[in-house]
Amino acid sequence: MYGVVVKLVLNIVLIKIPAIGVNGAAIGTIFCNLIACVIGFIVLKKNMDIKFRFSKYIFKPILATIIMSVCSYSIYLGISGIFSGKVATILAIVSAVIVYILAIVTLKIFTKEEIHMIPYGQKIYKLLEKIGIYKEEKTI
Repeated sequence: MYGVVVKLVLNIVLIKIPAIGVNGAAIGTIFCNLIACVIGFIVLKKNMDIKFRFSKYIFKPILATIIMSVCSYSIYLGISGIFSGKVATILAIVSAVIVYILAIVTLKIFTKEEIHMIPYGQKIYKLLEKIGIYKEEKTI
């Protein structure tokens, strides 16, 4: 509910500013979702005794997103003169997905158990071990 109130207030205030215009609605949506996310984290931490590490759940995903954004925008700028707008956009989106996956894997955001939960996760984990991103766990 708090997020909705913030979204409503920001929409009313920001859309009226000529320099911001309809972009104010997007800004309001971002803050609405941010508030909902923070409330969700607080409730989970309070009720489930979960320990959230800042680096794993906040910093590394934001860093992966920044890396993806810079790479995909650079690729779009580089190929927009060669391909039409639609093709350049599609290629930039495909590259964004690939770069984001590589960033997540490289930053080791997921644990072995989390990787195993995705389709073909065991094969993916073995591949990541072979290329040296994840180390094989030794059992005693």
